[in-house]
Parts: sequence; structure tokens; C-alpha cells
Amino acid sequence: MTNDVYSTLRVSGENGVTRIVLDNPPVNALGTTMMRELRSVLTNLKEDSSARVVVFSSADPEFFIAHVDMRVGEERDTLQELAVSAPADVNVFQAIGELIRHQPQVTIVKLAGKARGGGAEFVAAADMAFAAVETAGLGQIEALMGIVPGGGGTQYLRDRVGRNRALEVILTADLFDAETAASYGWINRALPADELDEYVDRVARNIAALPDGIIEAAKHSLPADDFTEGLQRENDAWASTLSLPAAQRLMREGLQEGAQTPAGERDLEGLMRSVAR
Repeated sequence: MTNDVYSTLRVSGENGVTRIVLDNPPVNALGTTMMRELRSVLTNLKEDSSARVVVFSSADPEFFIAHVDMRVGEERDTLQELAVSAPADVNVFQAIGELIRHQPQVTIVKLAGKARGGGAEFVAAADMAFAAVETAGLGQIEALMGIVPGGGGTQYLRDRVGRNRALEVILTADLFDAETAASYGWINRALPADELDEYVDRVARNIAALPDGIIEAAKHSLPADDFTEGLQRENDAWASTLSLPAAQRLMREGLQEGAQTPAGERDLEGLMRSVAR
């Protein structure tokens, strides 16, 4: 297990299970620091043979990852640094999902709260995801910001739920409850909130305790699909919409109205629809 110190992550591990708790108040927005730290810890874990399962959760019970930080475009120098160190065929946001998808460990998301945009993409990139019936929610909010998903969401969604439901998720920009997400195949299972911790812990421990070679053999037999061409199409579509004046206005006014605050994020879809009127 990595012993590095992070400012937006809490990393611990025992008995083959590494636990990464996302902790970036006030709403766990995916900013450049969290992106850099996620890339660091996941890269380090690739070389850690003692880590067999990685469980992601949030320090904030309301928000897993709210979405990509809407102010991230202001950090041009840091974004450029991340771009230089990212693989050549993905953008800085897609790089996170691709790292998760190609980890040698089994990756599991424990979703107690909401995950929108880049947060929903993160969930779909993991090998498995389990969510709380009463409190979890998933949504690709980007259309209400005047853009399309740009962190792998189009490819991961189509792989998980099919083209028709992927279009529904992206173009309605609604927040989907855990039971619907499970019925679509977006996540593995929806569970009562008071059973979520115990269930995920049991799954993680049991997988980590499998005989040597079983995890590697299973992941080799069921490899992550190659989305290289699709990710390039997605990046082109995302970049073309991001450059439009409407997108800049929607995100600017969304922030003014309370996006990226706990109150605003509780009904971000309603907030952004009101801004768009």
C-alpha cells in the first residue's frame, strides 16, 4: 500500500484491501489536485502486489464526487501539466477513468451519496459499484451545462447500459436513483443504506482472500474494452461544446446561483434548468 500523504484522499489498507476515501470539501468536486492525487495513488498501486482490491468511498455521505470542478478551466497551467503526463490518446479527465478501468486490482465503488458528471463517470469506470437505495444518485449533468460528457462517460455508459439508455441518461440529464441505476446495469446492486458498508466490506474481503492468481486470471479473461476511438470522438465532441458561449454562460451563472455548494448540489438539475431558462 502506498504511504504517500494526500490532501484530497485518505488511503489505508489491510489484508489485501486498499481503501481510498475521497475527501475534498465542500462537495468533493473533482479538481486538479484530486485528479493528480488519484493518478498518483492508482499508479503506485499498480506496482503493489499486496493490494488485491481497491474500495472507493466518500468522506461526505451526501456527495461521492459532485462532478468535475466547474472552475477547473481557470487552472490552465496545472491542466497543461496533467495533460503532458497523461497518455497521448486521452484527455486529463478520461485519464482517470482509464486508470481505474485498467487497474490490476479489482476496483469497487461504495456509493452512499450523489455522483454526477465526472463522478458518475468514475463510478462507471470501476469494476463494480454498489449503492444505497435511500440516498445514492447518479447522473450525467453535462447537457444542462451546455456540454457533453468528456471523461469517458459516453463510452462507459454505452458499455454498461446500451446505446438507448446511454442517450436517455445523457440527454435527460436527470438524477437516477440507485434502484433504477441497478436495473439499467449502471451499477451492480442497490442495497439498504444500513447494509451497504457490511456488504461491500464482505465482497472486498472475500475477493482479496482468493487464492493467488485468481484475480489476475479473471481480469485477463474479462479485459476492459478498448475505447480508444470512442474516447477520441467523445473528446472532440466535448471540446467543441465547451468552447461555445452558452456553455461558459451556463457554468458561470450556475456557480453564481449556488452550484458547488451543498445546498445547490442537492438539486443541481433544478438549479441548472432554472439558469438555462
